[in-house]
Amino acid sequence: MLTLSNNPFEMAQAQFDRVAALLELDEATRELLRQPLREYSFAIPVRTDDGTMRIFRGYRVQHNDARGACKGGIRFHPLETLDTVRALAMWMTWKCAVMDLPLGGAKGGVVCDPHHLSDREQERLCRGWIRQVARNLGPALDVPAPDVMTNARHMLWMLDEYEVLTGSRAPGFITGKPVGMGGSLGRTEATGFGLVFVLREALKELGIRPSDTTASVQGFGNVGQHAVDLYQQIGGTVVAVSCWDQEDKTSYTYRKPSGIDLGELRRCADRFGGIDKRRARDLGYEQLPGAAWLEQQVDILIPAALDREITGENAGRVSSSVKLVVEGANGPTTPEADEALNRRGITLVPDLVANGGGVTCSYFEQVQSNSNYYWSRDDVLGKLDMKMTAAYMAISDMARRQTLTLRDAAIAIAVERVATACRDRGWV
Repeated sequence: MLTLSNNPFEMAQAQFDRVAALLELDEATRELLRQPLREYSFAIPVRTDDGTMRIFRGYRVQHNDARGACKGGIRFHPLETLDTVRALAMWMTWKCAVMDLPLGGAKGGVVCDPHHLSDREQERLCRGWIRQVARNLGPALDVPAPDVMTNARHMLWMLDEYEVLTGSRAPGFITGKPVGMGGSLGRTEATGFGLVFVLREALKELGIRPSDTTASVQGFGNVGQHAVDLYQQIGGTVVAVSCWDQEDKTSYTYRKPSGIDLGELRRCADRFGGIDKRRARDLGYEQLPGAAWLEQQVDILIPAALDREITGENAGRVSSSVKLVVEGANGPTTPEADEALNRRGITLVPDLVANGGGVTCSYFEQVQSNSNYYWSRDDVLGKLDMKMTAAYMAISDMARRQTLTLRDAAIAIAVERVATACRDRGWV
């Protein structure tokens, strides 16, 4: 039997239940929002390069669309589960609402390991996923995007398949597309940069200058790399990064107390964010166990990998020097760890806002694609900064006024907005 600590959907429901009680939601609204409106589970036959057929399991969960078309990424991961997708879809609903976007929440996934699939096999898988759910997706219904181990190329394959099936041009059907093919400038760095915009505001409230801080980061993919980039630009020092090693099937932490050189680590990394450990050691980085990122004596921890990485079991290993945890991943901190960090006075900026830059810029891309008018990178990032700052200030203000954690404040604002939309539509 799964416990709360290792079932992400139960974790998401527990977070919702706590806030639903705080808001005194009626029973019908609670029942509606605790479960997805719709979910699809399907088989995807794919012919491999050697001529054999493999069957992959795919998912799409649409949690709620009361505020607008569903929005959410597509994940390729060998350990993908329906409960993980359900949880992420629910969090997407809250994220879109707390960021005040006219969108609902969804998430998709495929149980696969792209490391072991050729480009042609990945293309067939992408097109097969679209064929299974095309009638339930669309610019006004549900708009997918990249997520774990998917990228702009995957999105373009999916867009092409959708347009072939529908016989139409629909650039607003999917986001995360390449620039020049309906993509938005600034989208690649949006999640990582958005995280640092929020981190900057949190440090202001703590009365700390970024140049006086150090950080440890879990994850060296798109979010981690761009978060490190902007954090260093505003004066911070990253002393450790952790990432998955595909060769050894484990994770390692690479530490340099004087501060990592982002450029040289990027040159050592593959397209999935895995760092070549031999080259890193040659460059003077200390190679530590994967979990060591959590134990560094730094001011800021940035979990930017997968969910449930900070738990009740390991939260005690967080250094007493840590003042701030900023969630770049979705659901990286369990409720038990939330409580442990809160008792120690560590400020935690929740994923709903901290990594909300990705979906916010995806929304910007939708707007640009649907209007066929594209903005400059400075325009995109300027609008993103304003959105991120406004969302953070809203949850910070509510947390202060009602003596809540930032996570509870974020979920409360989001749930109230979604519940109001459901009531106004006559659903409850």
